[in-house]
Amino acid sequence: MKKKMIETHQTVTSASTMNPATALNPLKIFLGFLLLAMITILSSCEKESIGPDNEPDSLIPDRFMVEIPKSISSGEALKSNQVDTMNGNHIYQHLRTFIAVGESGAELAQNIMLSIAVHNLNRPLELTYISDDDGRAKHLEIVENAMYEDQNWQYRLTISDADGNTQNGHSNIGLQVFWSWNPLSGIALINPYNCDRTTDESYAETNFRIDYSEAGNLGYEAHMFVSISGFPLPNPLQEPFGMDNMKMFVGKNGDKVTIYGNSQHPNAQFFNNETGFNWAFVAAAWENQDMAVAEVGLPPVGLDETDREVLLETYSVYNVLRNQVLSVWPSIDNDILDAYLYNTQAPGYFNASGFVQAGTAPSEDYLPLTEHIQNLTPFNPAEILNLSINFDE
Repeated sequence: MKKKMIETHQTVTSASTMNPATALNPLKIFLGFLLLAMITILSSCEKESIGPDNEPDSLIPDRFMVEIPKSISSGEALKSNQVDTMNGNHIYQHLRTFIAVGESGAELAQNIMLSIAVHNLNRPLELTYISDDDGRAKHLEIVENAMYEDQNWQYRLTISDADGNTQNGHSNIGLQVFWSWNPLSGIALINPYNCDRTTDESYAETNFRIDYSEAGNLGYEAHMFVSISGFPLPNPLQEPFGMDNMKMFVGKNGDKVTIYGNSQHPNAQFFNNETGFNWAFVAAAWENQDMAVAEVGLPPVGLDETDREVLLETYSVYNVLRNQVLSVWPSIDNDILDAYLYNTQAPGYFNASGFVQAGTAPSEDYLPLTEHIQNLTPFNPAEILNLSINFDE
């Protein structure tokens, strides 16, 4: 079996330099090759069935994520005709891209689970195969009763690079999933480098983690936490808003989807020399109505703070950008400053096409979402700075 803003005569921060969408490309490439590999591996495994009627059954969950409405999650490149204005398309539209990066990690875990589940594996097993991607031996194992983080799980699936336990000090595990049924809950851990060692070694420390639950213990019908650590930073001169760590919560009740979290951007700069910002955000969206509302704060990377007012009001988009502009151009005309800060008020409103406007709701239909996010708080930025994702070795 084988696997196959402002623009003046001085410093400029414009839409062209604020495009984090390229952060999605490695993730999408990885998703493609890994899914193809899993399908190739498992299609050559004999399907198994149980029961007197020979009906299939599988140990593997066929769902492992909460879908995020596209109104608040999109990897499309920034589209703006206003290159001289730091408007909502720069801050709020970027939020959609960062959320999409996290969602892509969750989709990766879900699709891997689906690709395995369709083969109806109904018992623990262990096998080794040679990867067509990197020519290395890979080890796949499903076991019962596995402990992880002081919790006993019904099952654990592990896929690891079998040609040596480590390389250059790195773990050899590419995928590890712990899960239990009734109700379904679990944790998926992914390292792209160990799934295919031809992946650039800069991804050796890149790990994804998805915590999924249908237990209702947090007050949602289903929820997930998506965490990413060690994502390689691009050249800051080309992509200053590159992301290395993030953590995001997504919960669903009926038609309403709740999202909050933080993405970390160590090289981010706006107008002055301050470097390193955290996109702290809260958001809510209707699943089937193409409407979303979000509030964003821009605290410094590593700020040790949990208070909502500090994260989203003291460090609001408006306050941070206004203070920075005034620190560089203290005598700037108020009308010009207002133009620079166009659409930076909170919250931001979105529809199927993305960001619409900030500060004032386009219609009363947005009001329930606007009220809902007032009860949400991002994570502590210091937690994102120190984020660590570890496999069960």
